[in-house]
Amino acid sequence: VQLQASGGGLVQTGGSLTLSCVVSGRTSSDYGMGWFRQAPGKEREFVAAISRGDDTSLYADSVKGRFTISRDNAVNTLYLQMSSLKPDDTAVYYCARRYSKWSGASRNAGDYLWGQGTLVTVSS
Repeated sequence: VQLQASGGGLVQTGGSLTLSCVVSGRTSSDYGMGWFRQAPGKEREFVAAISRGDDTSLYADSVKGRFTISRDNAVNTLYLQMSSLKPDDTAVYYCARRYSKWSGASRNAGDYLWGQGTLVTVSS
């Protein structure tokens, strides 16, 4: 399975970006999925997760109310809509798929298979 994230870039404080992640190789609809991020010099941290049925979403407190995770199983794509961006949101963002089939949303990085990241830079 391959997960390819895209949509990162440079944005000013208060701006918006939408990240996409295309999953190839296996049908993503059977798995929970998530977004994580890693800022320079920091550990990777949980951002958001969504269940396979799109009925449960989890968010880190730091992004709640500003970010929205969604998925389109018809095209095996995961999204992260980000608004009211802050400099602290600057990081490489990674999409991830749960290892276990029929899985739900999880905050635990160890539950996921990782893809390549996309860099988001928020200027002050």
